[in-house]
Amino acid sequence: MHLSRSSARRWQIAGVAAVAVALTGVGLGVASADENSAPTVNCPAVAGELGAVPARAQAEIERNLALLNTQIAEANKRLVTSKGEGGKNFIQNAILGPLKDKRVATINRMATAIGRSAAKPNLDVNALATCGLNQNGGGVAAPEPTKVQAAPAGSQAGGGAAPTVSCPAVAGALGTVPAQAQAEIERNLALLNTQIAEANRRLVTSQGEGGKNFIQNAILGPLKDKRVATINRMATAIGRNAAKPNLAVDALATCSLNQNGGGAAAPEPTAAPGGNAGGGNAGNGNAGNGAAPTVNCPQVSGLPSIPVQARDEVARNLELLNTQISEANNRLASTIGQGGPNFIQNAILGPLEDKRTATLNRIETAIGRNAVKPEGLERFAPCSLNQ
Repeated sequence: MHLSRSSARRWQIAGVAAVAVALTGVGLGVASADENSAPTVNCPAVAGELGAVPARAQAEIERNLALLNTQIAEANKRLVTSKGEGGKNFIQNAILGPLKDKRVATINRMATAIGRSAAKPNLDVNALATCGLNQNGGGVAAPEPTKVQAAPAGSQAGGGAAPTVSCPAVAGALGTVPAQAQAEIERNLALLNTQIAEANRRLVTSQGEGGKNFIQNAILGPLKDKRVATINRMATAIGRNAAKPNLAVDALATCSLNQNGGGAAAPEPTAAPGGNAGGGNAGNGNAGNGAAPTVNCPQVSGLPSIPVQARDEVARNLELLNTQISEANNRLASTIGQGGPNFIQNAILGPLEDKRTATLNRIETAIGRNAVKPEGLERFAPCSLNQ
């Protein structure tokens, strides 16, 4: 068939257009295939590097291992949704770099959690936190295991319980206290107990901190300094109205540790020796004109490692236990001669036990929100009398 020049021209244009459309279609197909092959992140496994995990740290470790998986999933999603954005360093600066920062924080939290109850693992955090890329989405590593096997209880340093301080008794070394010095001596004897309570709280809240000399430098040393000042004040107060006692201040001020919270010494008696000569307290009442008795409450010991989130609340409630004891002692002093034989039990010791039970339950609950809840702290609630 013979075509006119104009008809041939029209067919040539149509053919070129068809080829162009075909080529364009191939190009779109290639672009689409490339778009579906976003890279994925490839991160080192962490769980196997942690070593034995103390039972008290197990829940926290597993939460953070799961968080590592979440961080990887978020990075992979960002690689897909941001494809084509930025320059040649976009992935490193916008995705891999921030991912490394998150992993560093998470891995350090796990090391700290283990270190509260056992030897802190020596991890190559920089290497474990640095992730690379699987190009075209291939070779995705298995998710981070989120279950860890708890170490045997015996492998945890000290069983995990905070130690308590054990200090020499001072009251018995003072001798007879002149009446004029009695109030000042009793205030300072009470202060010795407050100092011990503060040191014990610090031992609980600082578990896992510092090196081998941390307790000596940060707790026992400062406690000794405070006790030296307090004991010297008492000697000076006595010396204003009688012979100043010759005290072995260094020995009386130096405290040691009861490991695992056991063997806590009885609180320092706060009634000045010799300052209240006369009749005692008859029976379980508060009769007579002698010195008021004081309450004798068991020291809370054997607490597990305190989660960071609970430390302030636990410390506040331990302080409240001391406040309750002080209030009971004030009540004993101000009610001498009141009531019958059961007055102290019904009006002071009974209510004190109820308050202590509530406070100890709050400590259990605070710990239990982020770790294994300790049970049975109510055993520390009942108090007796130092006559």
